[in-house]
Amino acid sequence: MSIENRRFVTAAEKVDFVSPWTLEEWLCRSDVVPNQDLMMVRANMEAGHSHPFHTHPTREEIIYILSGRAEQWVGNEHRVLGPGEMVLIPKGEVHGTYNPFRERLVFLAILAPAKAAEPGIVDVSTEEPWVSLRQKHGLPECQNSNEVR
Repeated sequence: MSIENRRFVTAAEKVDFVSPWTLEEWLCRSDVVPNQDLMMVRANMEAGHSHPFHTHPTREEIIYILSGRAEQWVGNEHRVLGPGEMVLIPKGEVHGTYNPFRERLVFLAILAPAKAAEPGIVDVSTEEPWVSLRQKHGLPECQNSNEVR
């Protein structure tokens, strides 16, 4: 079946990508389905890893936890989220997802609009106050690595 007519996505049809942060399993984007407004990825983040502070200047995002726990930041505020919990990240808001815990974190990220202007993502993790924010709170370091087990 061509992508233009696809409505259902099987495990064999999703697009896997190993990013510096997670194993990304893309279920809804233009090379998987004929999406207009939404994008969705299942992210698998290993223990001790992170997607450090960044922003999506042209998209809003929902992060929904499937398993594990996330130390989730939105601006200067953070919470630990568990399965069944989510966060709404407004367009342009700085945020970061950290997994300082011992178990793998699996979450869905839903972004809109799909056809937003570039840049889709801007890394601010080396800028203040973001580079030292977690350290100021006494939180353990996490890495961003391509090692996905």
